[in-house]
Amino acid sequence: MTREAATHGQTRVTVVGEVLVDLLWRAGADLIAPAAGGSPANVAVGLRRLGRPATLVTTWGEDLPGTRIAAHLDASGLDVVRVPGTSGRSTVALAYLDDNGSATYDFLASWDPERLEIPDGTAVLHTGSLAAVLEPGASEVLRLCRQAGASDGCTVVVDLNVRPAVQPDRDAYRAACLRLAAVADVVKASDEDLDWLFPGTAPDAAARLLADHGPRLVVVTLGGEGALAVTAKEEVRVPARKITVVDTVGAGDSFQAALLDAIAAGSGRPAGGPGGADGARGTGHNTLPATAEEIRSVLTRCVVAAAITCTRAGANPPTAAELDAALATALDAPIEG
Repeated sequence: MTREAATHGQTRVTVVGEVLVDLLWRAGADLIAPAAGGSPANVAVGLRRLGRPATLVTTWGEDLPGTRIAAHLDASGLDVVRVPGTSGRSTVALAYLDDNGSATYDFLASWDPERLEIPDGTAVLHTGSLAAVLEPGASEVLRLCRQAGASDGCTVVVDLNVRPAVQPDRDAYRAACLRLAAVADVVKASDEDLDWLFPGTAPDAAARLLADHGPRLVVVTLGGEGALAVTAKEEVRVPARKITVVDTVGAGDSFQAALLDAIAAGSGRPAGGPGGADGARGTGHNTLPATAEEIRSVLTRCVVAAAITCTRAGANPPTAAELDAALATALDAPIEG
C-alpha cells in the first residue's frame, strides 16, 4: 500500500519511523490482544485527529503482522509512503500492562528501509523510537534528518522514546540519541528515558545535556508530574491533569502529536538569524515557542492531550474538538475516562 504524499503548503508534518503490531498482555489476563501501533504511527494518527496534514513514511513486511498493519493504516486515513525493506519482516512488540495500566515492552524488531525521502512541502520532520537506534535503518534516519535540517524551512523533531529491549548497551544507545540531538531542532524525552540514558541525573539537568548538543528546545514529560521544557534562555514546568488512568499506552505519542501540531502552526517567535532564536544551529526553520508564556501554552496543550489518552484503552489520541473542550475546563479539573 502506497499513497501519494500530497503537498499542503508549509503545514505538513512528515513522520518517519516504524509501524508494528503490539501484543497487549494485561496482568491477570489469559488472552493476548494484537493491535497495530508503534510510536511514529501513533504520532501520525494523533496529528491527523488534530487536523494537521501528516504523512507517515515507514516500512513493513509481507507477513501476518504486516497484514494487520496494512489494514490499520488503511482504516486510519493517513497519507502513507511505504518504503521497501530488506528483510520482508514486520516488527512485533510484546507490551506487558501492569495493574496500573503502565506498559513495558519486548520486541521482535525489524527496521530496514532501503532509502528514506520526505515529501515536498514538509514543514516538520519527526522521527524517533526504534527508528532512531535500530540498524540498519537508524543510519538512514540520521542521514535524512541531517539532510532535512540543512534545508531551508524544515524543522527536525525527535522523540527519543527509549526502548532498551532493542539496544541494551546504554553507551551505544546514548551515543545514537546524541547523534540525533545534534541534527535536531527539538528533542522530546520522558523522565524515564533520561534516567536510563543519564543515570542519577535530574530531568532538568539531563535536558540541558541534550540541549548542549544542538536542539533549540528540549521537552521532558514527567508522567503524573506534568512536563518541563528548556531552551537557552528559559525553563518552564506545567502540572499534569488529575485523571483516572485506564492505561498509559500512546500517551507520550499523543503529547508528541500536540507538540508537532504547535510547531507546524508556527507558534512562538521567528527563528531569527544564524543559529536560530537562541543561538543554536540552523536558519530559516519554523518558529518555535520561545518565551516562557509561549512554551507554557504549548506544554499545557500537550499534557492535556496525553491525559485524555490515558483515560481510554490503548493508543487512542484526542481529536482537536476533544482537546479544545478539555482545555476549556479549569487546569486542575479531572478528565473523566
